[in-house]
Amino acid sequence: MNNKQLIECVPNFSEGRDMTIIKQITDTIESVDGVKLLDVDPGAATNRTVVTFVGEPKPVIQAAFLAIKKASELIDMSKHKGEHPRMGATDVCPLIPISNISMKEVIKYAHELGEMVGSELEIPFYMYESAATKPAWKNLATIRAGEYEALPEKLTQAEWKPDYGPAKFNPKAGATAIGARDFLIAYNVNLNTSSVRRANSVAFDVREKGRTKRKGHPITGKVVKDRQGNPERVPGTCKAVKGIGWFIEEYGIAQISMNLTDISITPLHMAFEACRKSADQRGLRVTGSELVGLVPLKVMLDAGKYFLKKQQRSVGISEEELIKIAVKSLGLDELAPFDPSKKIIEYQLTSANAAPLLNMDLRAFANETASESPAPGGGSIAAYVGALGVSLATMVANLSSHKRGWDERWEEFSEWAQKGQANKDALLKLVDEDTHSFNAIMEAARLPKTTTAEAEVRHQAIQEATRYAIEVPFTVMKLSLASFEIIQEMARIGNPNSVTDAGVGALCARTAVHGAFLNVKINSADLEDKKYVTKILREGKKMISKANKLEKETLKIVHDKLDS
Repeated sequence: MNNKQLIECVPNFSEGRDMTIIKQITDTIESVDGVKLLDVDPGAATNRTVVTFVGEPKPVIQAAFLAIKKASELIDMSKHKGEHPRMGATDVCPLIPISNISMKEVIKYAHELGEMVGSELEIPFYMYESAATKPAWKNLATIRAGEYEALPEKLTQAEWKPDYGPAKFNPKAGATAIGARDFLIAYNVNLNTSSVRRANSVAFDVREKGRTKRKGHPITGKVVKDRQGNPERVPGTCKAVKGIGWFIEEYGIAQISMNLTDISITPLHMAFEACRKSADQRGLRVTGSELVGLVPLKVMLDAGKYFLKKQQRSVGISEEELIKIAVKSLGLDELAPFDPSKKIIEYQLTSANAAPLLNMDLRAFANETASESPAPGGGSIAAYVGALGVSLATMVANLSSHKRGWDERWEEFSEWAQKGQANKDALLKLVDEDTHSFNAIMEAARLPKTTTAEAEVRHQAIQEATRYAIEVPFTVMKLSLASFEIIQEMARIGNPNSVTDAGVGALCARTAVHGAFLNVKINSADLEDKKYVTKILREGKKMISKANKLEKETLKIVHDKLDS
């Protein structure tokens, strides 16, 4: 398993029109080994570009430093105009935990970056969000109040002394906010209007901050104040959402521009729905939306499932189909094509070579199997046959979920289909993993063995690789056996017109269990841990017996239905 610490950096640069400038900045980022540039999202109207890159902490910090430095050399804030609030050439530079790292650690790295840039660049730096040194500075809007134009006066005041860098106005570079925060989604919802005031009305309905409370008329009425004389507010419908309305000239429409700061509280699709409901009430219509930067895969899958459930359709469909439903339902392709491979973080981080077998078409996979190469072999085929078996059962569940006359049972079959999809995806991963495990043994065998120490390292590597080469087909056995629960139930209660598909699924599942066990046995012969081998073989034989029994029971159900 990969236990690397990964953090994401999403600097916003105050240039969205001259791509030669942005290219020089991103080239600087990509010059650092260990950093992957995920996304570059320029906006002409906002004159701002959001860049996303990821890597281990130290390389990310180095890349961020170089990017901030390069932006200060190329961008002149004294000439900058744009729709988005801004105060610096690099306006904000947040660090975000992605995997195997805590927020506490990310805060430390944010301050390390602040200290690095502050000591070498003549730019004021303020720490915000979780890295803030003052409670008020947790909120970026507080730090950025008055924007670039307010900096000359603010920097003369003691309370605005920056965390790092000089308390001196830099006319060219402005100031920068460096932060540590949870994953944030920048999301814009499109309206069929050019009115900023109307877009703001929707934004105020939706955002957590809401709007100022007034007596009588919601716009011209007298502001209601609390006992301390502060204006009272009417909260919006969505917590952990910030939002404003603006007009985007390049599209000719107004948008609700939102930051979703905690998607576990308000998911993307619920923010969209809140905007839609508010717009409907105000005589407006939401026509689509756009994502600025990247999103986690779960965001898109959750959205796809939400809209399918609204249709009372099975959510047990493939990942690709769920994403397609999400894109169409949210209108993410209204303003520009939406490419999941470029907009979803996990897809960006997945190497094209990570699953070479799964990326083949059926003919290429068969040809590769039939070639003189020993891999892919029986283990990969067993995993694939197991995936096909449970796929057939999943198909029966999905067909049953929208069978005419069974409308009230869609949720029941949807749950079965979800189980089947999860099982299928797990088995598909093992198609390539079985080949990887075989190759690992070959690589270990090629290690040097000239000295005693080298021989010991080689021996240990072979034993570890062999154990894993046993565990992979053993997992195929367990997953294929587990798929009988779905297969048998679909044969029993599923769409009767598809009962034979469940029967073929049972035949595939039994074959997968038997085939994988052959690989367990042959690899076990080379493992020195005989206690482990004895245990694995004993459990494997039990699974073989159970698979035989379940196949026989399932085929009886199928034949009884065919003969009735």
